Amino acid sequence: MDFLALFIIYLLFVLASVVLVCIYSGRKQSFPARGLSCITQVSSFVIPTWLQRATQRVLHRLFHTRSCLFLVLHLALQVAVYGEYTWEVFGYCRELEFSIHYLLLPYLLLAVNMGFFIQCSVTNPGTITQSNQESFLKAYAYDGVMFQKSTMCPTCNVEKPARSKHCSVCNNCVHRFDHHCVWVNNCIGAFNTRYFLVYLFTLTAMAANLAIITAAFLIQVVLLSNMMLGSYIDDQGQEHAVEILFLSQHLFLTFPRIVFMLGFVIVLWLVLGAYCCFTLYLALTNQTSNEWYKSRRYECSCCQALQPHDRHIVYRNVYSQGVWVNLKEIFKPPTSSEEKKKT
Repeated sequence: MDFLALFIIYLLFVLASVVLVCIYSGRKQSFPARGLSCITQVSSFVIPTWLQRATQRVLHRLFHTRSCLFLVLHLALQVAVYGEYTWEVFGYCRELEFSIHYLLLPYLLLAVNMGFFIQCSVTNPGTITQSNQESFLKAYAYDGVMFQKSTMCPTCNVEKPARSKHCSVCNNCVHRFDHHCVWVNNCIGAFNTRYFLVYLFTLTAMAANLAIITAAFLIQVVLLSNMMLGSYIDDQGQEHAVEILFLSQHLFLTFPRIVFMLGFVIVLWLVLGAYCCFTLYLALTNQTSNEWYKSRRYECSCCQALQPHDRHIVYRNVYSQGVWVNLKEIFKPPTSSEEKKKT
């Protein structure tokens, strides 16, 4: 199997992963969800009904019920990546006299990341019950637009505090609900958002660090071999100067696992980097993912056109109190006792 065929298979695998993410995080109004809905409708005429039902049950089990499957997958990916890094990249880099401190940095990031991963998974995000709902009701004021006073949760039978939401996966109302993360098998709420932020940033740093070290190793191999100054003969017997495509194929055939790992961590770095920027924006503006998504409804011109003229609603984020106060609130969420001290 040649390089192009393997590269196409790799791209299909990445695209399939993106589709699964769209299935999980998509909303009816979102572009990926609409596109996925159209594909599903077209494929329903080709795929047998029994297979459609089985697929729906599997997807529901994966993305809409609490499961340790993604925890296992998360750990398996880390073991695979770090196993390849330790088995091949680390040894080769030591032979090329890379700095030992530079090579040990990914292990330090892994230790920090696993610590906050565990904290994020086991920490109560802020589950609201009938016994503690009074303290949560006093934590935030109702904005009167996104969060209305005296709203009851029909499932939990509790009054919903401002900035809370019922999680259908955990079947609980969560204080300052952000989202349900399948990778940590827990909701992200008021009391574990700080752990999730550090976990996310260290995971991104791990991917970036591994990508940079691996790329530096491959570049060093190319430079030491003077490969770019050489030439090769194609199948027709014609001589050509070494170009990027030929060089990529040569590196792939020489170091197949390292090149696959490099491609994976680069994609992971880009995806996590974009998500980190979005998460940092939410933290600096004192918003949650849930609140950001809901606020799009009030800013969408199509949604505004559907509302009566006498009920035109303008949403304003009343919870943002400046960058430093917003960041402090992430690491020290407000409680009713603090509110009483202020008054």
